[in-house]
Amino acid sequence: MAAVTFWEKTRTLLEMIKFSHTIFAFPFALMGVVLASLANQAPPTLGQLFWICLAMVGARSGAMGLNRIIDARIDAKNPRTADRHIPAGKVSTREAWLFVLGSFALLLFAAWMLNPLCFTLAPVAMFFLFLYSFCKRFTALAHVVLGICLAAAPIGAYIALRGEVSWQIIALGLAVLFWVAGFDIFYALQDLEFDRAHGLHSIPSRFGVERALWLTRAFHIMMVFLLLLLLIGTGLGWIYFLGVCVVAVLLVYEHLLVRPEDFSRLDAAFFNMNGYISVTIFAFTLLDALL
Repeated sequence: MAAVTFWEKTRTLLEMIKFSHTIFAFPFALMGVVLASLANQAPPTLGQLFWICLAMVGARSGAMGLNRIIDARIDAKNPRTADRHIPAGKVSTREAWLFVLGSFALLLFAAWMLNPLCFTLAPVAMFFLFLYSFCKRFTALAHVVLGICLAAAPIGAYIALRGEVSWQIIALGLAVLFWVAGFDIFYALQDLEFDRAHGLHSIPSRFGVERALWLTRAFHIMMVFLLLLLLIGTGLGWIYFLGVCVVAVLLVYEHLLVRPEDFSRLDAAFFNMNGYISVTIFAFTLLDALL
């Protein structure tokens, strides 16, 4: 009975942090691995891949758990989020804190197993993960801070294998930043009225729907431009270029799903399309590197 309870609680905690959404950033972390391998002219070891994956899981799980704790009171007031696990009583605050501490401990241990620079920079990443959870209380730039958090995925993976940074991996990190900030603005559209009523900050609540959508388009154009920059000095070629073209088409389709007067397909734009985008660009990058 105890074992069943343990696994049920584990499943509930993973549902709380939407563990399946790890797919948004995970392929970009692996893309950082590919770029580092090309620079090293050698593939990573299984051990390195293992610790990179654990660091990624620890960082994202801790960040999402922390966000759920800090936003619990706000979530309880918002009809869209009132049934989340902490406001609904499915997970206690104590359980959530234990999960967060365990996740961040996993991140730190994995970073320590990779190299000294990873371990030194891990607290910096944790700071931004912590900062994001408070941002909407005082700045509309919360979307950008979230982008910084996910940009750490490919940069951290690259550092894990190279022990240094390059302008190419910074370009990839910025591409992730603009991509994430853009789709997070999409996501914030559904809470525009609630945010304004409760004094919370976001691009949509500050600038309105039309301007928010134009800013999202600009962010995603920047993403494509930065991805194209990776054709310089990385060894990537026409297969990767084709992948960027496919991503550009997917981004256009994502924007067609969301109109100022119609948010009914927002979930499809946010969850489905962004999962396709991250997996697509990684797949083409890996294929190009292998061939």
